Amino acid sequence: MKGAVRLIMRVLTAGWLLLRGALHVARGYWRIRLRFPKISLAEREAEVQAWARELLRLWRIDLQVHGEPPLQGPVLLVSNHISWLDIVVMHAARYCRFVSKADVKSWPVIGTLASGAGTLYITRESRRDALRTVHHMADALKQGEVLAVFPEGTTSNGLALLPFHANLLQAAISADAPVQPVALQFIDSDTGEISLAPCYVGDDTLVSSVWRTLTTPGVRAVVSYGQSQKAESRERREWAEELRHSVDALRK
Repeated sequence: MKGAVRLIMRVLTAGWLLLRGALHVARGYWRIRLRFPKISLAEREAEVQAWARELLRLWRIDLQVHGEPPLQGPVLLVSNHISWLDIVVMHAARYCRFVSKADVKSWPVIGTLASGAGTLYITRESRRDALRTVHHMADALKQGEVLAVFPEGTTSNGLALLPFHANLLQAAISADAPVQPVALQFIDSDTGEISLAPCYVGDDTLVSSVWRTLTTPGVRAVVSYGQSQKAESRERREWAEELRHSVDALRK
């Protein structure tokens, strides 16, 4: 009986959190549509970070930051990829412009939020478009921006890292900009163990991942920043592998 009551209370709480999150997303959408055209780039970046932090607070997800986020660009952040929540978490820790697959731009609401946050889009199937994106990334880095990529190319369960793709590192090489490794983890606050609740991998749907996250109390998002580094004499494939080891070491 007590177990059933706890389950009902957990479901009701998750429903309430989902409603609060939906309202927060709606407010963000309209602020981007109505307010962003009237404010400076720096003000937009500050609002994106504040919006992300508020969403984590509303959904009872603690944020813990280790290491030093970049104070300014140019820098390319490279991170492992676990969940739809990763972008919110990284924005909450430090605003950055993400590189994302092109179809996100056409998603209802999410596309507007992503574009408002400054996302650069890439068509993965098109070599020409990939080269165009690398050029745009290099230009952004030369202008002193902070960019972020997920070089695994897809999500994993957070227990192990997939191989890092090296192509987008060319932007940092071309701009002679540093790359900073970043490790993401989701931890169960009670046990200290890895939490699989926010995972978005395999047969997971976005709805099921969000619901699982909201029905799992005590999720903590941990962002660990490593030391920035330049390519120097390394080829991008070699550099990608060394960055993968750096990200992995930050998760220990």
